[in-house]
Amino acid sequence: MKLLLIEDDATTADYVLRGLREEGHTVDHLANGRDGLTQALGGTYDVMIIDRMLPELDGLSITRAIRAAKVTTPIIFLTAIGGVDDRIEGLNAGADDYLVKPFAFGELSARLAALARRPQAQSEQVMLEAGDLKMDLIARKVTRGGQEIDLLPREFSLLEFLLRRKGRVQTRTMLLEGVWDLNFDPQTNVVETHISRLRNKVDKPFDRDLIHTVRGAGYRIEG
Repeated sequence: MKLLLIEDDATTADYVLRGLREEGHTVDHLANGRDGLTQALGGTYDVMIIDRMLPELDGLSITRAIRAAKVTTPIIFLTAIGGVDDRIEGLNAGADDYLVKPFAFGELSARLAALARRPQAQSEQVMLEAGDLKMDLIARKVTRGGQEIDLLPREFSLLEFLLRRKGRVQTRTMLLEGVWDLNFDPQTNVVETHISRLRNKVDKPFDRDLIHTVRGAGYRIEG
């Protein structure tokens, strides 16, 4: 594979570069964000590995700029910033995966291989739809019947999760894991509250409901 590594920590960069090159990969390395973005937009790579905290331009800004330019190359964040909200923020910015430091090189290698195996069509998907509801993943814009809907970041993530699984029931547990990255039940009504808020914006002002409750099972979006 041809890889791009944007990492300013010399120790981490040396460790990753040595391991990847020993595996036979070609790796370009940039140590600051601005040069890294220029390289990302000008080169052709199988996967990009980006740190979040970088001099001159941070990893989130780089990723958003890459996606705004409609570059669909898979991106994995390699960072010490590992809170749940941080991971969600990184994925919502356009990253495909998120690995927290310290990490095992074997896991990084496996994740890179998994990203490279993804069908190209999947990485190029930039628009999700259900009926007259449309979500532009690049512009991060949601419309229904041509009318723009203003969503908070978590509402956007919840709607995206449902749209990617259109027609399939999503349980409360699936939503907690997929949207909130929680592998346990916090015993709160966070899912129900956000579904209600989403319905108020996506369904209530319109003639037909798209978000449905499946009693005893979960939620499903149709259209």
